[in-house]
Amino acid sequence: MKIVSIQEDFLVAGRHASIYLYQNNKNEYRYHIMAKVKLIEIAHGRSGDKGDGSNVGVIARHPEVYPFLKEKLTADVVKEHMKHICKGEVERYELPNIGALNFVLHESLGGGGTVSLKLDAQGKTHASMLLRMEIEVPNELLEKVKG
Repeated sequence: MKIVSIQEDFLVAGRHASIYLYQNNKNEYRYHIMAKVKLIEIAHGRSGDKGDGSNVGVIARHPEVYPFLKEKLTADVVKEHMKHICKGEVERYELPNIGALNFVLHESLGGGGTVSLKLDAQGKTHASMLLRMEIEVPNELLEKVKG
């Protein structure tokens, strides 16, 4: 399938959204409405310190959200969003049995809990920061999360 058209910045059910029109190899067309939401609408998270790095766990709110998170929430995406905090690399670990991703943000705590001058020396707010990231999510997936 290839994208043949994108219409951006529509309001759909009170949310900013984009409409993607796809064409398959049989010249059939299909569209997807992608709502722009904060990650917290499809996942929840926890975070804490590991030396000079922080662990950020992101847990899908519905089993069908996990494959979407696995595809879209890459280490590079997290690094870009957290670049003001994370000075080192970001590693991602997949935990499919619990529908979660774990990110290790190296060099994000100013030396670690006992030597850091940061207000949040244990990285407890890092999950909250990541969950405020905006992401385009298929409308069908949002409906499943709402249950």
